[in-house]
Amino acid sequence: MRRLVLGCGTVGNAIVDELAARPGTLHVITDDSGRATALRDENVAAAEADPRNSAGYPDSADLVVVAGESTTTNLTVADRARDSFPDAVIVAYAGEDATEADLQALREIADRVIDPIGVTAARVLGVATGETADRLRQMLRALRSVDGTLAVVAHDNPDPDAIASAVALVRVAEFAGVTAEACYYGEISHQENRALVNLLDIEMRTLDPEVDPREEFAAFALVDHSRPGVNDSLPSDIEPVVVVDHHPPREPVDAGFVDLRDGVGSTSTLLAEYLDRFGLTPDEQVSTALLYGIRIDTKDFTREVSEADFDAAAYLLAHADASVLDRVESPSVNSEMLSVLAAAIENRQRRGTAVASCVGEIRDRDALAQAAERLLALEGIDTTLVYGYRDGVVYVSGRARGGDVDLGETLRDALGQIGSAGGHADMAGAQIPLGILGAAGDDSTESLTDIVRDTVAERFFETLADAPSAPVGTTDQSVTFPDED
Repeated sequence: MRRLVLGCGTVGNAIVDELAARPGTLHVITDDSGRATALRDENVAAAEADPRNSAGYPDSADLVVVAGESTTTNLTVADRARDSFPDAVIVAYAGEDATEADLQALREIADRVIDPIGVTAARVLGVATGETADRLRQMLRALRSVDGTLAVVAHDNPDPDAIASAVALVRVAEFAGVTAEACYYGEISHQENRALVNLLDIEMRTLDPEVDPREEFAAFALVDHSRPGVNDSLPSDIEPVVVVDHHPPREPVDAGFVDLRDGVGSTSTLLAEYLDRFGLTPDEQVSTALLYGIRIDTKDFTREVSEADFDAAAYLLAHADASVLDRVESPSVNSEMLSVLAAAIENRQRRGTAVASCVGEIRDRDALAQAAERLLALEGIDTTLVYGYRDGVVYVSGRARGGDVDLGETLRDALGQIGSAGGHADMAGAQIPLGILGAAGDDSTESLTDIVRDTVAERFFETLADAPSAPVGTTDQSVTFPDED
């Protein structure tokens, strides 16, 4: 980490003291001759020069801290630092006499503006050091490479984690100066998901799978999934500029910037971290959505939960609307969900501790997930699979508990050859085009429902007999840019 401090007032002194004890290089430029001499005596590389003169800057820097006392000077220094180091993370101290107009001007230049009220050096530096700083810098660089409108794409038929992550990444993109829209294919049909979108007035754009999105969008970012054309309807040859996900990938992800960390319980946790590290106070809409996304994907902090999930929830809670969460979590239950649950119970096939159930043709695909969750309550059952079909596609939803089986990998092995499948160790799904199954159903005495049931159940139970174990450890993939060390 190459760090540069420009100006060295009271705040600058504290920052330098913090940075001097950390790994990496530190270079200080100050017009205070006494301070420059004292720093050199402490083995800190310090030059006595005008911080406004960019000719004296080093060749490169990853983090630039503008820390003079004067607001006017800091504005000038920040502007010249941005010109000199376009890819660096710039943290600018506002100065002691900053007006609201000054703060706004600094925000247009720097990645983080430090208001002098209540600020400590440790808090300033905590957002931009080590591995975290590298992620911040790379994400900003990727976003700033977009020339046009960015589509932030959730997976098809998005759940709360995907919805929240998409709107949060739009906020980060706007912070980077990029116009962005939250998008998805399919529909939002689950009662709680619809309630979330409606009560928070979340704007998400439904994309048409028959239209190439590259006709309108300059670039694409993926949240809560990692590969175009897999669990979304994007063309598979698109290379995203940003991918943020917490699901373990089966193969390397090709994108400009990738943050894959399956050691956390939700993608919403990662987006909350970015908002916090960039110093962006999330509004009520984003905070409430992210908090709900964390709660749903961790099953109220009981499934695959990490310390980071608790930290993110605590950060978001102060800005979220608890009354909206109460209303989202208590939606009315429609008749379709009750019909699917009844069919799942009636048509269940059991082998050992696993149950699979075909419910036939459906109207609401999200009812499958609710039925799969409910079937886990059956005595002696630790793995469930509920599936049905509509509009030429078989939709599959599975649940597991106990940690002995990696359900996401099991469904990939069982159904990945005839469709797309994957997910968590204890929560997964699949989509299978009816294709020849539909044709066989038209020409055979066997009903389409029977063909779907036999095909999916046979593959599932056969694979489950030698199922992959739940993963141990975490995946943490951050793809750097080719010209970086």
